[in-house]
Amino acid sequence: MTDKKAHLTIDGINTTIELPIYSSTIGPDVIDVTSITKNGFFTFDPGFMSTASCESGITFIDGEEGVLLHRGYPIEQLAVSSDYLETCYLLLNGELPTPAQKEEFTAAIKQHSAVDPSIANIIKSFKRESHPMAILCSAVAALAAVYNDEIDITNEASRKLTAYRLIGQMPTLSAMVYKHRQGEEFIAPDDSLSYAENYLNMTFGTAGKAPNVSKTIAKAMDRIFVLHADHEQNASTSTVRLSGSSGTNPFAAIAAGISTLWGPAHGGANEAVLEMLEEIGSVENIEACVARAKDKTSGFRLMGFGHRVYKNFDPRAKVMKQTCDEVLAELGLENDPLLAIAKRLEQIALEDPYFISKKLYPNVDFYSGIIMKAIGIPTEMFTVIFALGRAVGWYSHWDEMVSSPYKIGRPRQQYTGSPKRDYPQK
Repeated sequence: MTDKKAHLTIDGINTTIELPIYSSTIGPDVIDVTSITKNGFFTFDPGFMSTASCESGITFIDGEEGVLLHRGYPIEQLAVSSDYLETCYLLLNGELPTPAQKEEFTAAIKQHSAVDPSIANIIKSFKRESHPMAILCSAVAALAAVYNDEIDITNEASRKLTAYRLIGQMPTLSAMVYKHRQGEEFIAPDDSLSYAENYLNMTFGTAGKAPNVSKTIAKAMDRIFVLHADHEQNASTSTVRLSGSSGTNPFAAIAAGISTLWGPAHGGANEAVLEMLEEIGSVENIEACVARAKDKTSGFRLMGFGHRVYKNFDPRAKVMKQTCDEVLAELGLENDPLLAIAKRLEQIALEDPYFISKKLYPNVDFYSGIIMKAIGIPTEMFTVIFALGRAVGWYSHWDEMVSSPYKIGRPRQQYTGSPKRDYPQK
C-alpha cells in the first residue's frame, strides 16, 4: 500500500508519469518504477546501488549510523546474548525460539549433519592443492543431486527439511575440505558437541580420539558464525535470489552464492588482512606502510579498515575485538610477531586523526582474520568459514522469496552496440 506518489517528467513526453512510493518500516522508502517501461524507458543503475531488488523482512542495514538488525534485533545484542543456531532460527522463522523450540531445532540440525558417502568421494576426488572454495562449491552443488527427488520448493515442510540439511552439513563439508587438503582422515559429526565445537573437532581433531575443544575457541568460532550470518542484499545473497527465482534446486542456488562469495571483492577481505600483515613483515615497517596508505597517489590501502556499507563504524567489529582479545589470551599469542603488527595498526586506526576523520575504523574482517589465524585456520580457508556462517542467510532469503509469489529475475540493459545491419553479400 502507498499513500505517496512521485511524478516523473521527461523531455519530449507531454504526460507526467506517476510512480507509487512504498514506505519501509525503517530506512529509505522506495519508488516503484516498473511503469516507465510502458513509455519506452529503463532505469540505469550500474551495480544496483540505488535499486531495491526485492521486499524483505530479514535484515536491515543503516551504513551511515552503523546499524545492523536481524529481524529487528541489533547484531551487537545477538552476538553477546544469542548463539549461532538461535540466530539461524531467528533468521528462518522471524522470531527467537522458546527453549523448547531451540532444543527441537538444535536436535534437528544435529540429526542432519552427516554427509552422504557420495559427497565424501567427490571431495576426495579433488587434488589436495585445489582451492577450498572450489571444493566446497562443488560439494554443495552435489547436494542438489543427493536430495533432488526429495525437494519440493512449494512445500513448507520440504523447505524446512532442506534448511536443516544445509545448516547441519555445512560444518561437516567445510571440515572435510580442510581434512582433504591436509591429507587427513575425515571425522564424523559428534552429537554431544555444540555446533561450533563440532566444527572445530571435525577440523582439528584426530580420528579415533576423544574431542578436546577449548570453550573459549568454540565461543569465538560461534561468534564468527553469528556475525557473518546475513548482511542483506549483498552480491552473493542477490545471486542466490536471482538463481533461485528460476525455480532451481535450492542447493544449486546456494552453490551459486558460494561462487560469488569466492570473489576477492566480496568474501576475501579477511584473507586480504592476513596477506597485508605478512607483507608488512614487522612492527618497524608500519609507519612507512601507514604513510603509503595516507598518500592518495600510492594506490595502496590498508585492508580491514573502513567498510563499503558502513560509513561510520562496523557494528560487528566491537564484539569481534573483544573476542579477539580473549582468543589471543587463551592461546598465549599476545606477543606473536604477526599479531603484534595487527595490534599496532589497530591502535593507529583508533588514535590517528587521519583515520578518525576518514572513519577508517577496524572492521569485522580485521578481527576475524586475526582470530582465525590464531586458531590455526589457513588463510585460504577463511572464505569457507564465511560461507559456513552465511549459508543460513542465503537460505533465509531464498525461502522468503519462494514462500510468496515471485517473478524470475530479468535485469535490463542500455544497449550501446551496433544498430541493425545486413550481412554483407559475397
